[in-house]
Amino acid sequence: MPEVGKRSDPYGAFNFLVEIEGIIEGGFTEVSGLSIQTEYDTVKEGGNNSFEHKLPKGTKYTDITLKRGITDWKLYDWYRDVINGKIERKSGSIYLIGSEGDRVMEWDFLEAFPVKWDGPAFNAGSNAIATETLVLAHHGLM
Repeated sequence: MPEVGKRSDPYGAFNFLVEIEGIIEGGFTEVSGLSIQTEYDTVKEGGNNSFEHKLPKGTKYTDITLKRGITDWKLYDWYRDVINGKIERKSGSIYLIGSEGDRVMEWDFLEAFPVKWDGPAFNAGSNAIATETLVLAHHGLM
């Protein structure tokens, strides 16, 4: 029997919120790029051929990709400012929402700015929603 207060089922990846500079930006259909990797050097010690030392170097953070149905120009305007040389870094959070509607996990990204924007693909024979994708470079996940 599971211990009281401990969850045994994993959370669904379909219920989440994105907050940028304290403002909830709703309607995102996808978030990806929550990835961290630490690089390392391998050093062999003289006289010991059966062992390698692994020494950590720097840590890399993957760009975060946000996708949503277009409802306004906010994300595009932010990227357009970058194109025009006005780089405004913004921090934010991605929240995983539990079945009760509460925030159960949080990933904070620091000092992000847009590096790519993709607009919608149009097709007169489709009833798909017009979406935009914004890729953010950032200084780390907390």
